[in-house]
Amino acid sequence: MANKEAFLESIQTGYTFKGEHFKLGCAILDGEVITGADVHLPLKTLNRHGLIAGATGTGKTKTLQIIAEGLSDASVPVLLMDIKGDLSGIAAAGANNAKIEERYQKIGGQWTAAAYPTELLSLSKEKGIRLRATVSEFGPVLLAKILELNDTQAGIVAMIFKYCDDKKLPLLDLKDFKKVLQYSTADGKAELEKDYGKISSTSTGTILRKVIELEQQGADVFFGEKSFEVDDLLRIGDDGRGMISIVRVTDIQDRPKLFSTFMLSLLAELYATLPEEGDMEKPKLVMFIDEAHLIFQEASDALLQQIETIIKLIRSKGVGIFFCTQNPMDVPPSVLGQLGLKVQHALRAFTANDRKAIKQTAENYPLSDFYKTDELLTQIGIGEALITCLNEKGTPTPLAATMLVSPRSRMDVLTASEMDNIVGDSKLVKKYNQEIDNESAYEILTAKLEEAAEKTAEQPAAKGGRKKEEKSVLESVLSSPVAKQVGRTAANMITRSLLGALGLGGKSSKKSSWF
Repeated sequence: MANKEAFLESIQTGYTFKGEHFKLGCAILDGEVITGADVHLPLKTLNRHGLIAGATGTGKTKTLQIIAEGLSDASVPVLLMDIKGDLSGIAAAGANNAKIEERYQKIGGQWTAAAYPTELLSLSKEKGIRLRATVSEFGPVLLAKILELNDTQAGIVAMIFKYCDDKKLPLLDLKDFKKVLQYSTADGKAELEKDYGKISSTSTGTILRKVIELEQQGADVFFGEKSFEVDDLLRIGDDGRGMISIVRVTDIQDRPKLFSTFMLSLLAELYATLPEEGDMEKPKLVMFIDEAHLIFQEASDALLQQIETIIKLIRSKGVGIFFCTQNPMDVPPSVLGQLGLKVQHALRAFTANDRKAIKQTAENYPLSDFYKTDELLTQIGIGEALITCLNEKGTPTPLAATMLVSPRSRMDVLTASEMDNIVGDSKLVKKYNQEIDNESAYEILTAKLEEAAEKTAEQPAAKGGRKKEEKSVLESVLSSPVAKQVGRTAANMITRSLLGALGLGGKSSKKSSWF
């Protein structure tokens, strides 16, 4: 009994906060839910990032849903990366059942169903608000990183951006960038080398191949206009709750280049756009990345470096980032050490490596007088988790095995018709899903080359009475060093580009804020 009383006092002292907070569950000791041992999360420190981990089927996604609901209720906007496609149900009210009633008899309080204000976003042509960025906004540094270029190749990319700035050539989509790259090693080679330095056709060929690889993963749909504005992620619903924006990325799991491109641009733009806020009473935005192990396994070195940097710096902008993954060891140590909130669901010990991982996981949590952490990690049930967070002074709270509250929204996905209704009612869909086709670098350079070809054709015959045969624009580019470097596949892509058959046209040069 003394142990139980000491435990209750420890939890009540550790999880009582002066500022805004919401209930995550009720603490457990020796398999028993302790009445009055409520576990709350303080809004003040949720910009210190977090981790939700556990084996498949232990309730990670539902925990993510619970925290997102609590944030929305507190007027904090939320951004969810829905990799598995099972988070859309947060837009619909849940349904009561016997299991929920039994749970609330143990943890106290009452359960009420609620639907949350939701926007659906997409990187592809799936249902939802289209997310785009222009190549100019992406910038030479991030573009070089996502293409994994060496210093020489990155220098050429920077040179091309500088040339386009000087000549007022808008770089809006990948077709624009490819056109300038081709121009720099063909008709415009002398012009560029005179003012900007020598350009290696071998390097430009490598860059073009990597751009084509990026295109093949669907990035040509991502680059373009109208660019998404960061402020549209910070919206508050008409009822005062924070808007929950769900980025549906289920169709790009096998395209890590595209996802890396999106994540790099989003993190960079959030950091560059939002002002310094210092310590706030609650975050301005909290981002959840579900199935984060897929990102860390497939991500480029550039993305990993960017995430590590942003995690360290972006909390001062009032932004929290939460990773949801199967094993804490999936998260790089440099990132794991920056995560203030840790919610650990059950782990499975099937092999020696599993047991080793469990011991390592236990060492990442505060020492407890009431638990043997490594043993408890394999014993907690579905909908239960080990929790520790940072209190309002920034120090870790006591470790608490917790029976979690139930999501108030639907614990399942929306139907196709329900998604259609959300998309149909969205003001942002009308704002961003219109196709824009304005003049950009591709059209300007094509017109310039055609004009030069016409002037050449009108010149009098060469000495000796024979008119010099001039190459067409298409022939000039196809016979250029770049085309020879990239081989047959790239040559076909260049031909398609020059014929304007890639689908997306040029966009306007007007600057937007994201990405």
